[in-house]
Amino acid sequence: MTSQPPINPGTREVDVVIIGAGFGGLCMAIKLLEAGNDNFVILEKGDEVGGTWRDNSYPGCACDVQSHMYSFSFAPKTDWSKRYAPWDEIQQYILDTTEQYGVRPYCRFGEEVNSALFDEDSGTWTVGTASGDQYRCRHVVLASGPLHVPQVPNIKGLDTFKGKVFHSARWDHDYDLTGKNVVSIGTGGSAIQYCPEIAPQVKQLYVMQRSAAWVIPRDERKYLQLEKAVFDKVPGARLLHRYRLYWSNETRVWPIFNPMLARALSNLAKAFIRLQVKDPEVAKKLTPDYVIGCKRVLISNKYYPMFNRDNVELVTEGIKEVREHSVITADGKERPADCIILGTGFIVDPRVYMKNFEVKGLGGRDLREDWQDHAESYYGTATAGYPNLWQLVGPNSGLGHNSIIFMIESQVHYILESMKLLRKKNAAYMDVKPSVQHKFNDNLQRRIKSSVWGTGCQSWYQDEHGRNFTVWPKSTWKFWLETLRVKAGDYRFYPARQPQSKPAKKKVAA
Repeated sequence: MTSQPPINPGTREVDVVIIGAGFGGLCMAIKLLEAGNDNFVILEKGDEVGGTWRDNSYPGCACDVQSHMYSFSFAPKTDWSKRYAPWDEIQQYILDTTEQYGVRPYCRFGEEVNSALFDEDSGTWTVGTASGDQYRCRHVVLASGPLHVPQVPNIKGLDTFKGKVFHSARWDHDYDLTGKNVVSIGTGGSAIQYCPEIAPQVKQLYVMQRSAAWVIPRDERKYLQLEKAVFDKVPGARLLHRYRLYWSNETRVWPIFNPMLARALSNLAKAFIRLQVKDPEVAKKLTPDYVIGCKRVLISNKYYPMFNRDNVELVTEGIKEVREHSVITADGKERPADCIILGTGFIVDPRVYMKNFEVKGLGGRDLREDWQDHAESYYGTATAGYPNLWQLVGPNSGLGHNSIIFMIESQVHYILESMKLLRKKNAAYMDVKPSVQHKFNDNLQRRIKSSVWGTGCQSWYQDEHGRNFTVWPKSTWKFWLETLRVKAGDYRFYPARQPQSKPAKKKVAA
């Protein structure tokens, strides 16, 4: 059965279509060029490279992974300003790397992909965009990442609010918060960064908390000019610094795999909250009721002290409704509001953020149907039934302790090795065996259940059934080691089918 649509006359044929121009898509493009393959295109729905670092420019936005780790291993930056870089410095790094490696000519901006359909006869994918353009290719690389579709809560009356409403990932820098009553909904990674920045500016800040998050101290030290000079003149020194950061980050997996150790660390974190927050009742409300690490651990030196301000109120009662100029909580209390900021994060479940993206593989099977119960793949990179469809930061390849760029580089290497193997076998496409994928995921889920993620909390790591589809439950060096080589026995290899020749038409006698 073929799922190939009619090919438009203007369809462009390339070897690889990369979807997304964030860290993942750019890494894939750079490594393709290094391998001598310039027959590819990057389709990006935005107007610039950068992905989440292009979109998130809210006050205080910064990375929670150290600068020298949150960068490509092959494209070092020696003059990072501080231990944890702000968003604009990371975005500039992405822009500089794009130019340095000559990737921009391969980018097509304003191209939102809405379909990828596989044809078994030709062994190719046809990728369609919202603008009506088509690209026919041998390989598709999904590099959109999970942090690009804002999560907008369904709150009664929000659409009737007369004030200003915006999501943290769509920050309105033209709106002046000075002297305003501001309601911030959510206490995740974005909110704990922007709330302390806007608190001194606004008249009143109401922080709406559904569940408390563990927040630990942040290293805000700047790099000295001497350190930058040494990193620049002595590459080995920078490399040693990166190695030290990597292995210190890897020690964070110990409490993840040892819930008893995590509980001990929780007591230290509780003491930190009590030291930072003057009001015991507020400190109690800010203390999570789950083991540290079960949900994403956040870092900030400013978040807890913010609640010592007279113009900041922590609100733990749920929102009942939004009125034209106020917010009503479940206890009936009404709070005036000029602006509502949605610090509610992103839709990370691919079954949701890909709901309008049609992906059809072997036999016309639909990825949305295959992932209806839960999303799973093989090393977050290949999915059974969808040959030559590769994904970066796919199911269970996210992290809670180290740099996701390390994982991306490992996945890109794996994809390139797969392409080499495909050519070696003189095959048109390769498909991971369903039995291999299922066994792989069963093992992952067993490991997750015995980790801190299996201690009972509910988080965005999980789907509605409680299955953790997000994180990699091992050390990152194990992911690197396991993806260093492609096991041919894990895949089925297929030659391209030759189209059947049509029978010759019989001549009709005059």
